[in-house]
Amino acid sequence: MKRVEFKPPMKASQINRTRARAWALQVHYQWDVVNKGDNLSDMFENVLLTRKVSSARIPYIKRIVSGLDTYGESIDESLKAVLQNWRLDRLSVIDRGVLRIAALEILYFSDIPYKVAIFEGVRLAELYGGIDSPGFVNGVLDALIPRVK
Repeated sequence: MKRVEFKPPMKASQINRTRARAWALQVHYQWDVVNKGDNLSDMFENVLLTRKVSSARIPYIKRIVSGLDTYGESIDESLKAVLQNWRLDRLSVIDRGVLRIAALEILYFSDIPYKVAIFEGVRLAELYGGIDSPGFVNGVLDALIPRVK
């Protein structure tokens, strides 16, 4: 008989952060593909004009996009340091976005535990990335942790 592990239901705040990360990934995708000089915060404001986003998720999305605007270069340097045999610009847009969002949380959001940032990054990679994305994202983010401690 297969044992089923009980997981307590997610709290509304966890659900909102999880979905906010997915929205932030969509904003990053648009920004990365179009990138006409706008920053991510401007791109998010454009998204709000055309898409309906739950008001409960907007603060965390804004926190992510403004964090990526502020710390983007530093995040990219940290990721480049742990990417083995890969260049950041050669990654898929989705993998690059997932890594940047999770790395932001790991490096700059002290209220988000490392394990949560990695778990959420892997979850985004499972939902939106390629078949190898979850393992790749997990490996890169795991390699980033010792650089933070």
